[in-house]
Amino acid sequence: METGKKQVDLGERFTFAGTGEVVSYTTIQDPPEGYEDQAPYVLALVKLDEGVMITAQITDLDSDSVQIGDRVEMVTRKLTTEGARGMIIYGYKFRKILPRQ
Repeated sequence: METGKKQVDLGERFTFAGTGEVVSYTTIQDPPEGYEDQAPYVLALVKLDEGVMITAQITDLDSDSVQIGDRVEMVTRKLTTEGARGMIIYGYKFRKILPRQ
């Protein structure tokens, strides 16, 4: 009797630089359940330098708002807290690339 195990070809590994450009964005006023404490927040379509487009939250915004064409970089940030023990879930977000001083 066969167990049904299958070998999956994951393809070639690829590492993204983590930088790109804002193609489109919107401000979320009425967030999904579990993200109410973050509203309002900016959600953007980011075209990575390698050509792939992803959706991501834009973080670390002060009085400057995000604009189409802004250069952004990936950062690790808290996404949410889950469960009675308050486990923190981290993930990627993007922020405007900071000017070098």
